[in-house]
Amino acid sequence: MSSRILLVEDEPGLVLTLSDLLAAEGYQVDSAPDGPQGLAKAGSQHFDLIILDVMLPGKNGFEVCRELRQKGSDVAILMLTAKTQVVDRVVGLRLGADDYLAKPFDPAELLARVEALLRRVRKDKLTPVVRFRFGDIEVDFEKAELLKGGTPLSLAGKELQLLHYLIDHRGKVLSREELLQNVWEYQAGISTRTVDVHIAWLRQKIEKNPQAPRHILTVRGSGYRFSP
Repeated sequence: MSSRILLVEDEPGLVLTLSDLLAAEGYQVDSAPDGPQGLAKAGSQHFDLIILDVMLPGKNGFEVCRELRQKGSDVAILMLTAKTQVVDRVVGLRLGADDYLAKPFDPAELLARVEALLRRVRKDKLTPVVRFRFGDIEVDFEKAELLKGGTPLSLAGKELQLLHYLIDHRGKVLSREELLQNVWEYQAGISTRTVDVHIAWLRQKIEKNPQAPRHILTVRGSGYRFSP
């Protein structure tokens, strides 16, 4: 499957040029014209790489990058800017950007940077999340602490492990068999009903409406998928 790239850029001409350039290399390209729309798309869909301009209307690229990382997103981010000062490059990298390219740039260099970042993503896959925020939930897996609306919430050990696995593989459909193998390690006597029961318990605790879950979704006939 070809890699998905989100281009967050407010210059229509550059959007068209880069979209055509990337599509010609076989990438699936989506775009957003400003910071808020870019942040919304990045948070609701799966992308392998975000090409993020710094100077954006509504919310600049630094803010978008920071908010994505605060929410636990580990998508690869390549920042674009017309600025050449060292301090701007440092700020972007400290906020969690993976690479930095100053305008104007050579298309061949952009493609080389994109290829290198995607190669790294494919090699490393998802980095396990230590802290994550979604909806009104904040969870720190290192400290085994979970807050709902700022109030501490108790989770059993397996519930926490299951939530951690779901978040680490967010956006992917996970079968009951995969969850059994990686969360329960196929302990003797475990049935697929165990997964369903623990999913139901998690939903009761973290979903605003467990009957119509927003984050832990059932994919009929396949398993479950976590959506931030």
